[in-house]
Amino acid sequence: MAKGNKALFGAMMFLQYAIWGAWSTSLYPYLDRIGFSGPQIGSIFSCLFLGCMIAPFIGGQIVDRWMPTQVFLGIAHLAGAFLMYKAAVQLEFQSMWNWMLLYSLFFAPTLALTNSICFRNLANPAQDFGRVRLWGTIGWIVVGLLITGARTVWHTEAWDKGCDLMMAAAIASALMGVFCFFLPHTPPTKSVGKPFAFLEALSLLKDRNFFVFMFVSFIITTELQFYYIPTAGFLVDLGAAEERIPAILTVAQVAEILVLMFLLHLALKKWGVRTTMVIGMLAWPLRYFLFCIPNLPICVAALTLHGFGYAFFFVASQIYVNMKAKDDVRASAQAMLTFFTLGLGLFLGSKLTGWILSLAFFQMADGKMIWWKFFMVPAGICLAMALVFVLFFKDEIKASEEEIEAL
Repeated sequence: MAKGNKALFGAMMFLQYAIWGAWSTSLYPYLDRIGFSGPQIGSIFSCLFLGCMIAPFIGGQIVDRWMPTQVFLGIAHLAGAFLMYKAAVQLEFQSMWNWMLLYSLFFAPTLALTNSICFRNLANPAQDFGRVRLWGTIGWIVVGLLITGARTVWHTEAWDKGCDLMMAAAIASALMGVFCFFLPHTPPTKSVGKPFAFLEALSLLKDRNFFVFMFVSFIITTELQFYYIPTAGFLVDLGAAEERIPAILTVAQVAEILVLMFLLHLALKKWGVRTTMVIGMLAWPLRYFLFCIPNLPICVAALTLHGFGYAFFFVASQIYVNMKAKDDVRASAQAMLTFFTLGLGLFLGSKLTGWILSLAFFQMADGKMIWWKFFMVPAGICLAMALVFVLFFKDEIKASEEEIEAL
């Protein structure tokens, strides 16, 4: 049963992140081409992160009290397939934003619930979850390659009645919706838990080191959207063929897998959590500085730094929070980290990125972007936050093998 569960949950993660990966890194050129302004593009991207601040609490309550997790996941993804299809065929900003927001309210809870259903059903979640979650990154890579294949053969990027990327996400969401009904039955726990656990987690901010960590994490996360939103358009301006962009961008996810599999454990053991996080922080400004060089091979090679930034900072951050929080508020502490980064940080970052894209200072007279100026903004902010972290964060922590495995 355990082996069967691992295969099922691996397929679940594959589809879950294929849905997200289908559109989230390659959508900018399409939105720019149909005439959306920088702030409008930022608003479209911000929908998901607005959903991540609202919907997970509602979804968690539903599966904790009233509905089996696999049923909720199935319903959410089938609804998401319809809503993403409706967003895909909109050519006007307000209507697309409305459908994307509705879609995000259904998709956002599934990010946490696909994790929780694994932890409730895997025989050894501490040992097996990392391997299961790896299939999510593989799904992100495969969908990018499939979309590039479709664009190469059928030129779907030239479709004038909608967005091929969002249609691919809708199809993957429909497949995922049906698939979820075949997952193991996971009934509501009906456990109330500690009602003030989140407030207790907030008390961790009284610790100066933890406050510095959370502040830096929040600010740095706002700068990640300077990569996720415009990089596809930036690479097209450098000469990359638009139909190949989804495949090119998977370089970042391939690097993420390699760093997670072969380097993160070694870094945590040799240097500890603090130094590992610093290296992860520095990977982002280095990537942006390399983006300032107008050379396509260099900029594609710079995509590999995503692996170091994600694994060395975000995964190490989860380990740090796990070690600082007591057992009874550990889940709430992780939820707080997710809220300030995946939720509020990326939401505000989407808005900021869209606003910067619209400023005349970063554009030539013909409206084309001056990309080196644009990327100097997140590079400078990330570098400043790394300096703040080095100067004011003094926790020297060594993670045990068990704590590394648990993530």
